Amino acid sequence: MADVEEPQYEEEVAAEEIEEEVEGEEEEEEEYAAYDDTPEIKLFGKWSFEDVEVRDISLVDYIACTGDHATFLPHTAGRYQKKRFRKASCPIVERLACCLMKKGRNAGKKLMAVRIVQHTLEIIHLLTDQNPIQVVVDAIINSGPREDSTRVGGAGVVRRQAVDMSPFRRVNYALYLIATGAREASFRNLKTMAECLAEELINAARGSSNSYAIKKKDEIERVAKSNR
Repeated sequence: MADVEEPQYEEEVAAEEIEEEVEGEEEEEEEYAAYDDTPEIKLFGKWSFEDVEVRDISLVDYIACTGDHATFLPHTAGRYQKKRFRKASCPIVERLACCLMKKGRNAGKKLMAVRIVQHTLEIIHLLTDQNPIQVVVDAIINSGPREDSTRVGGAGVVRRQAVDMSPFRRVNYALYLIATGAREASFRNLKTMAECLAEELINAARGSSNSYAIKKKDEIERVAKSNR
């Protein structure tokens, strides 16, 4: 009889071991789930990318500010110049920081540019009480010319012809105009670069003609219209 009862005992022990293994796996899964709750990515630990909206449908693919392009710092050390159009995937705030590294004495000083951008976003938030990333995106949308003029002809007969501007060039040109306007405003001035850049971005986001970028954009479009 003892030989008959042993298999039943062994089956019970095996069932208990299986139950313990299943419980252990469930606990491990719960632990992994707890680790998966990654924090929301916020620029400089403050500004959320969640509610940022690109209101111009043509520029959605060229203003990188959501999803995988959300970063804690505008300094990804990416190799965006290796291939054509690759810089379109560079976070838009980082592109703004890179545009500030112009003129020889500022070349390569990216940490300085990042610090200026950080102070700029703080000032924008204080003045507008909005998400400063949204203000930057709106400023870029408003500052990019939609039409330009190019030189056509040869052999001494040259005239200017109006052409549409591609979305990618609109973003590039807007960044260039905003950075140039802020640089010229802060040169030989008591105002800091961050204050001038914040003022330029706020005016551009509102579409105000006090902005250097908006004035230049209107001038470019006016010349192009006369050359249609």
